[in-house]
Amino acid sequence: HQEDNHVSTTRRSAKLAALVVSIAFIAAACGSDDNSTTTAAPDESTVETDAPTESSAPADTTADTTAGTTGESTAPSADVAMTITYEISPDAVWEDGSPITAADFECTWQAALNTPGSIVTSGYDQIVSVEAGASDKEVIASFSTVYAPYKGLFGASPGIIKKAAVADCNDISEEFTTDLPFSGREWILDSWSTEQSKFVPNPNYWGDNKPTVDEFVMVPRPDTEIQALKAGEIDFIYPQFYAGIADELADPNVAVKLEFGGDYEAMYMNLGAEDEGRPFADPAFREAFYKSIDLGALYQQIYEPIAPGRELLTCGPIVPGDFCPEGIFGDKYDQAAADTILTDAGYAKDGEGFWAKDGVTPDVKWMINAGNTRRENTQAYLIPLLAEAGFKVTPDNCDAACVFQERLPAADYDLAMYISTAPPDPQYLVPAFAGDQIPTEENGFIGQNYQNWNNEVATKALHDSDAEVDEAARAELIKAAITEMDKDSILIPLFQFPKSAAYRSDKVGGVEGQLNNYRAFNDFSQWEDTDGDGTIILGAEQWPECLNPVTNCANSSWYVWTVSFPLLPNVYDTTNDAKFVLTNLMASEPVVEIL
Repeated sequence: HQEDNHVSTTRRSAKLAALVVSIAFIAAACGSDDNSTTTAAPDESTVETDAPTESSAPADTTADTTAGTTGESTAPSADVAMTITYEISPDAVWEDGSPITAADFECTWQAALNTPGSIVTSGYDQIVSVEAGASDKEVIASFSTVYAPYKGLFGASPGIIKKAAVADCNDISEEFTTDLPFSGREWILDSWSTEQSKFVPNPNYWGDNKPTVDEFVMVPRPDTEIQALKAGEIDFIYPQFYAGIADELADPNVAVKLEFGGDYEAMYMNLGAEDEGRPFADPAFREAFYKSIDLGALYQQIYEPIAPGRELLTCGPIVPGDFCPEGIFGDKYDQAAADTILTDAGYAKDGEGFWAKDGVTPDVKWMINAGNTRRENTQAYLIPLLAEAGFKVTPDNCDAACVFQERLPAADYDLAMYISTAPPDPQYLVPAFAGDQIPTEENGFIGQNYQNWNNEVATKALHDSDAEVDEAARAELIKAAITEMDKDSILIPLFQFPKSAAYRSDKVGGVEGQLNNYRAFNDFSQWEDTDGDGTIILGAEQWPECLNPVTNCANSSWYVWTVSFPLLPNVYDTTNDAKFVLTNLMASEPVVEIL
């Protein structure tokens, strides 16, 4: 997921070291003034692996497990490298009281893998079957490879899908446009529209964390969230931080919380074909463009006022930590070198002073979500400087839903700038940057590689990382892939972005416990209604236009925060300190067996 844009005990005769895990990538952007992709330390699972087989994605599933039936587990075939056995809690039920079973897990796998336009196939494409075991509360997932980041499956994107709620598990693309009528968590989505959504307690929820209020209301306030908060019209906001926001929020009844986690902002270049008018298809043009931006000056202009004393992000599409390569990206400003690169590649200045080649002047269409003050200021600052350097750049903006649920998934841009909110494991880099994750008509428009970047070295390293259970070796594979991104100049990392929240301390309390979580404010069922009116109101900076949990709808962080996270059950949640924790959907830790 992009914000702006959206692992377990194991069984075997011997044990290996830590198994690293993840959750699928969320992408989203910010509304009016900002919001934002996370990496975490591996947990101490123990797994032993033999040499994994080559991964192969099943074309279609044929298993027909149905809710309420009991099946015998089938011995894995020779092409199965790993199995995971999940024991669903006997108390786990849907909102209508029907049990959550193996059939729902199977349906989730089928929907993620086979739905046209699915953005969450990575990992699911390593599963060859999902079936009931000794009972319909036991789930056996068989994998064609050893899959290290398994904790992200049946997790955040998507959560578990209720089989009884869909007509065909293999294609849910036309489902859930304006509603999500089922729930396996503490809330039910009572109503949803373009004006507001209302959550009410799930009467059949079995967990201890039952809601503390009668209703929780979310309303879109992309341009007026601060004013509405100070006026007492809403109780809580989750804004992207920007220069001056602290002064705007100053109020005796407003509390502000700021934390740095996995969010980062970057510029991304679309490498689509030159014959389609994509200037960044030319590697010389990309490299020269990067070298023509004085990132140090940009930082001082845009980011220093937000969080003084921080530095430029140099890790690529990830924040500092175990998976960050050293000595790459960063400020490469060298106008003379940029000019030489372009001249050697056959470019020359046209009559307006812009670089042109073969009589064509590339016009870079720069897409941001309109109304985001910081990004609009960045455009206003950089575009004249880029023009001086010979680059014709034109703003090409639209609202957040347009950017993150329509144009970004369609790769309808040349240059895009947004914040990414990533989960506690770098597995999200696979669907976002592997060459086989470029959405095309041939593959049914699956994947989230919206940069159209196809680098064989990086693709192999990323896929190999999914099967690598040694923590240090896996980190080296991730670093190797990110280094290729730097060599190919496909993005310009900018800043590790803070997560921020502001709330009316006279109306709501207990809100600060999970604000640095990948799942953001997902603990809102436990917030305190301090004014006693029975309702808590959240002002959303962005508002989704559709509610499907596997298609481009789920490319928005604000969609997952405001719709799927509060409703869809999953095996593992994330924590505020970037770890994975088993949810109450499970009766026990899943058992992983390497064959």
